[in-house]
Amino acid sequence: MTTHSSSLAAAETRAAPIASGRNLALDRARTFIIMLVLIHHSVIPYTYHGHTDRHSFIGFDCVVWFNDSFFMAAMFLLSGLFVWPSLQRKGNGQFLRDRCWRLGLPSLVCAAILMPIAYYAVALRHDPDIGFTDFWWNMVTVGPWPSGPAWFVSVLLALDGIAALSYLAAPNLVAVATRLSLASLARPSRLFWALLIASIVVYVPAVLYLGASRWFVVGPFSVQASRILLYALYFCTGVGIGAIPLGREMLAADGGLARRWPIWLAAAIASYGSILALAYIQYAVLPDQNQQPLWWQIAYALAFVSYSAAQTFNVLALFLRFDNAGSSLLDCLRDNAYGIYLVHYVAVLWLQYALSDISFGPVTQLSAVIKATLVFILTLAFSNAATAALRRIPGATRVL
Repeated sequence: MTTHSSSLAAAETRAAPIASGRNLALDRARTFIIMLVLIHHSVIPYTYHGHTDRHSFIGFDCVVWFNDSFFMAAMFLLSGLFVWPSLQRKGNGQFLRDRCWRLGLPSLVCAAILMPIAYYAVALRHDPDIGFTDFWWNMVTVGPWPSGPAWFVSVLLALDGIAALSYLAAPNLVAVATRLSLASLARPSRLFWALLIASIVVYVPAVLYLGASRWFVVGPFSVQASRILLYALYFCTGVGIGAIPLGREMLAADGGLARRWPIWLAAAIASYGSILALAYIQYAVLPDQNQQPLWWQIAYALAFVSYSAAQTFNVLALFLRFDNAGSSLLDCLRDNAYGIYLVHYVAVLWLQYALSDISFGPVTQLSAVIKATLVFILTLAFSNAATAALRRIPGATRVL
């Protein structure tokens, strides 16, 4: 008993610094990924393949592949870290009430108000005379009713609900998760390989059968079909890591994950390079870029899950090793990060609409870069200011 207590105390000492009850490294990693989301949505219309603006830059395709292949899975893992501690501290009822306020209410507001406002900018490109009321009514009664980035919030709420029900039905799951975590967290490389193998099992058959672009849609709620089990896997991985206080040893500045950051960085670079190589083959070598042979589909799926796991570990390791104390540029956005994620799509789509007929000189690549930069900067400024204003409303910090 004494040995366990002392090892637990040592783990708590080595854990990444906590400011006001918050883990600085994990907070900054989450904020960083949300900034990637803003960048991702800012550049999509200006990609070379599949662009919707007349200006494009192939470098933005690389940005999209870099982000899309890992960042939402990483968000689910980060979100899962605090599930068991929250359930143990609050109990099922309070946990679910808090989740409904924090996730359910924003999902409804996004579906009914924010996303219709955002997508109205897209509708105006096709029909400049359509009124917002007609557009909104047609969206909610006929469809499609896109959820935009709010899909993540809805799926996370569903996963939190499943976790709460599991905790209620089988409290011993915590003990099982504890034993598994103790076995795996001592050597993060074991957890990495387990995550990678499991990712291959749940993702590769799904993407081959369902395709990469198919979405499951129910009203305003949607999720990419081939990635449902992958996201659930990353969420459960986060739940397992966070199941025991000793699990924080993995998330320590001098823990196994942080110490081996060069390995995770090299793995992320190598797997991302394989994605770029396969993308080059698709667009420059294959006779029909829209009809990929089976070997290519399997290779890309394997590269995708490899990069997703490697880059998730890499981001966590880099923040734990190099950005877990003192001040950071990301700290000024920390409190507003969630609100920024929720509201940013309104600014993104309207700014892209406003810039659609503008050209910044004769070089199309330069115009694309300038447009994307303007969209990102102005979106960040608007979203941060709007969230800060909303958080001043009494009780709003419970949600935002």
